[in-house]
Amino acid sequence: MDFQILLAGAAGSDVIFACALIGALGLGAQWLAWRLQAPAIVLMSLAGLAVGPLWSLLFNEPLLNPQGTFGDVFRPIVSLAVAVILFEGGLVLKFENLRDAGASVRRMVFIGGPLAWFLGSLAARYAAGLDWASAVVFAGVMVVTGPTVIMPLLRQSKLGGRPAKFLKWEGIVNDPVGALFAVASFEIIRVASQGDNVLAAAVWVISAAIMGTILGVAFGASMSKAFREGWTPEYLKAPLILASIVLCYALAELIEKEIGLVAVTAYGMTLANSKLAGLTELQKFKEDIAVLLVSGVFVMLTADLTPAIIEQAITWKTLAFLMCMLFIVRPLSVWISTYGTLNRKEAILLGWIAPRGIVAVAVSGLFGSLLVDLSREGRFDFSGADQITPLAFAMVFTTVVLHGFTIGPLARFLGLAHKEKPGVLVVGANAWSVEFAKALDQSGVETIIADSSYRRLKSSRDAGLDIFLGEVLSEDAEIKLDHARFSTVISLSTNDSYNALVSSHFAPEVGRHMVYQLSISDDEDGDDRGLSSNARGRTLIRRGRTYDSLIRDQYRGWEFARTRLTDKYTLEQFNEDRPKADIVAEIRPDGTLLLIGPNREAKGGEGATLISFAQEVKTEPPID
Repeated sequence: MDFQILLAGAAGSDVIFACALIGALGLGAQWLAWRLQAPAIVLMSLAGLAVGPLWSLLFNEPLLNPQGTFGDVFRPIVSLAVAVILFEGGLVLKFENLRDAGASVRRMVFIGGPLAWFLGSLAARYAAGLDWASAVVFAGVMVVTGPTVIMPLLRQSKLGGRPAKFLKWEGIVNDPVGALFAVASFEIIRVASQGDNVLAAAVWVISAAIMGTILGVAFGASMSKAFREGWTPEYLKAPLILASIVLCYALAELIEKEIGLVAVTAYGMTLANSKLAGLTELQKFKEDIAVLLVSGVFVMLTADLTPAIIEQAITWKTLAFLMCMLFIVRPLSVWISTYGTLNRKEAILLGWIAPRGIVAVAVSGLFGSLLVDLSREGRFDFSGADQITPLAFAMVFTTVVLHGFTIGPLARFLGLAHKEKPGVLVVGANAWSVEFAKALDQSGVETIIADSSYRRLKSSRDAGLDIFLGEVLSEDAEIKLDHARFSTVISLSTNDSYNALVSSHFAPEVGRHMVYQLSISDDEDGDDRGLSSNARGRTLIRRGRTYDSLIRDQYRGWEFARTRLTDKYTLEQFNEDRPKADIVAEIRPDGTLLLIGPNREAKGGEGATLISFAQEVKTEPPID
């Protein structure tokens, strides 16, 4: 034990060790969440608790002590990290998407948001026992429902239609809105605590927020013009964005404290709506840096908690606050604001589901610590400020766990989940893939064909197929594509490397055994010598059957056929009639889809339907 205490003490004063530990724990928790398909926010929080308050309980001193290690720069580090996180939130907030979201989401943002803020303030004040200042700031943050938590829940529950769109867009739009609520209320409180008139303080904060917004818009417009005009090389764009975020934040902070958060959010929103051609690459960079910062912030905030603060937070008041937020604040804000736009079942489901995520904890931790500092140096006693972070984590844990376990059963009970078997996403529109998609669709398998080219999708539209116009690997597709409608992904574009990338992208979501692509080599052993199985999808049809050979045969007159097997017309008879046919898929009598490939042969049997690709032969019985 002496060695452990010595290690903890040494580590607490070692900045390099602390940074390494934060990075290892944060990214390790993200990786473990990916492997277990568990909420990353929960695992990151547990990692911080383990090296902070839990380690302190066991060895009298925390292994990681962010306040002691980083000293006066701890708050600026967290503030800058939150600024980048909010910039990322603004970067996905496109005004055209808000128009797509519908009346219910707009009303939830403009009516439900302020209503939830007001009701949440009452709950935090009278149920949790926070002072009014802390209650108002905390309730503003609790308006947010993170899209990073919502998306996995929607896939898990197979929820689609209007409820799924509502939850997606509410999370996207409310992320920056909730943060702005907190910024506005904190600034009014901070200025008022220094003895200034509250009305004058409010006017000044609004003016400062407007100036911060103008600064953020100016940064966004200038950066957009610089990129569009080619004033910067490609390799400098991503670093320039990061440096400009810090500069924009710093300049806005000179206007008024914490207005920098408003400025960077406006900066991100301006870039998002600039229709910048290279925005996809910038989004990839900001996603990478945001993952790193989010991981670090979560570990630091949870490690910074003490056993005493956690013990104070685990009370009947916390339980009462959670009950009020779950069963009063959320349902009322949804039902009142969306009255007339949702039916009763949709209102019940959406009034219950509201998991809090990354922004809620990050922003709560920041403003909680800032209020604690104000309490120490100002004339007012913000006695509940040190409870904001534990309450935020309690809210996150409770909502993620409860909503994660109940969204599926509740959606099925209310009849809002997809009842039919999840279908197939076919990526890449071309002559062969469209005919295959038509055969699947005619066999009763729900099929979506996706492509980024409107022209290539024309034949799919003419055939009445369900289409998705866009890049399936983009963040836009993450939001707009209904992932609950498919459980199988078949990438059939003309580019083998792109097919492998699509397969790798969807493998963690639907399972590697449910992603497919065509053979990448005419040689039957070529797939084995090329990309590893972990870097591509499972082979469709057989090895050596490439897109080039399939499209060549299609031009020679080969076509798709659907054959229903019976007790008189068996799989063996089919193989005798069509010895050279490629059996592509088999639909089992229970509706299960089996895609044929190496070591995956058709099973046959009465009632099975074969989808084959071959020269036209009229010996088998026509399908019903």
